Amino acid sequence: MAVGRITRPHGVHGEVRVELLTDVPERFEWLDAIYVGEKNPRRTAIEGVRYHQGVVLLRLAGYPTRDEAESLRGQLLQVLEADAVPLEEGEYYLYQLVGLDVFTEAGTHLGRLSEVLETGANNVFVVNGDNGQHLLPDIPDVIKAIDIEHGKMTIHPMPGLIDGLDE
Repeated sequence: MAVGRITRPHGVHGEVRVELLTDVPERFEWLDAIYVGEKNPRRTAIEGVRYHQGVVLLRLAGYPTRDEAESLRGQLLQVLEADAVPLEEGEYYLYQLVGLDVFTEAGTHLGRLSEVLETGANNVFVVNGDNGQHLLPDIPDVIKAIDIEHGKMTIHPMPGLIDGLDE
């Protein structure tokens, strides 16, 4: 699971600045190691964590200088699902939603959720189906039920939300 992305080196001692992809930045303090990279992530020990002007700075084993830290620019930082922050009942990780079949309350199949767009106000679910692509806001008025176990999402299609749908 992605928890951050390295944006650039910081200082001359191998620290890197991290763009957070987690709501729990303190997690970096709990971890002994993190997986660096997207396609073939490699386990890398965390040697130091500190905060500077609202940014997480990491020092990773094997990257003691600014030049070596530069090679990490743009790399994804991931944790094993077992190291993820436990969820409350009814909560889910966004990656778990991709692939869900999306139905209206009346049972009309709209398609499959293919992507989650994280915006400032609320997430937007991208659903691709036989009748094209639909963008659904992740708000309680629209998203009525998410059933990860059965691979299903139920929505209330507010008027004007989905072209050509009369329910």
